[in-house]
Amino acid sequence: MNLTERTQRVREEAIRLGFDACGFARAGRLEGEERRLEEWLAQNRHGKMDWMENYFDKRVDPTKLVPGAQSVVSVIGSYFHPDHERQMQEKGKPKIAKYAQGRDYHKVFKGKLKKLFAFTEELLGTDDLNGRIFVDSAPVLDKAWAVRAGVGWLGKNANLLNQDIGSFFFIGEMIIDAEFIYSTPVTDHCGTCTRCIEACPTDAIYEPYRVDGSKCISYLTIELKEQIPESFRDQVGDWIFGCDICQDVCPWNREAAYVTMEDLYPRDKILDRDINFWRELDIEQYNDLFEGSAIRRAKYEKFKMNAQLVAENLANTTDGRKKIKN
Repeated sequence: MNLTERTQRVREEAIRLGFDACGFARAGRLEGEERRLEEWLAQNRHGKMDWMENYFDKRVDPTKLVPGAQSVVSVIGSYFHPDHERQMQEKGKPKIAKYAQGRDYHKVFKGKLKKLFAFTEELLGTDDLNGRIFVDSAPVLDKAWAVRAGVGWLGKNANLLNQDIGSFFFIGEMIIDAEFIYSTPVTDHCGTCTRCIEACPTDAIYEPYRVDGSKCISYLTIELKEQIPESFRDQVGDWIFGCDICQDVCPWNREAAYVTMEDLYPRDKILDRDINFWRELDIEQYNDLFEGSAIRRAKYEKFKMNAQLVAENLANTTDGRKKIKN
């Protein structure tokens, strides 16, 4: 089997498993990203996410994670559901980021990537394919590799964008010691658009393609374990967990591809809940509602702090935000 057929077979299997796109990049050091990451960390743009300082060499060079690695196989899969279109039009209601409304994507993607890895191993006729699979759970710069693998470009909001799918999708990868025909990166299609920058309530997108993580509402409502600073409390608006603002306004999401993996569908039991429900949620209800959910990353105490803040914001405004940028 030649490399062209091998590449095509793996891509076809990825699509059959439910991924929306699959691309291939040669493994090696990400020299450009290395400089960007060093600068970003030096400026403390990662806030209190100290774990991002760890394993720097592995973050910028996948061959440090998988010795002998030759390729990074990137896959993406949509989580956008018809229910989300309705949510995007609603004002003055508590919001949970779309990606967290279904089953924990780490589990869903890992299960499918394990099958893709097994398929690749069988295709190559070897019982000793050296490699690992990753889903946002190790020091891998997944967006950078997805760009190199040609499955999208980095948007001005620092999210990966795909012309056919939009940006409401997850990313995963196999880093393996097998060769493929490598994909050609796609061109940037953001043009002169700056809607994401203008829409961000906290000015987290401090310049095109760069995000200050310490100001992002997703960071403030998930990663920051203590109370949200006073200077950001109004801007958090109606977001209890995460934030979709910069993606909601992106023109490439006007016709975002719908999710095909049923495990990623929004759970009915968390949809259309009002703020009183979230404020009164007890630990048992929290554990029941969010079993197997990415929302558990925020922990019960943090979730309740967020709910109280959103309740205060909603009590003072009709659209869920008091002080957006002038």
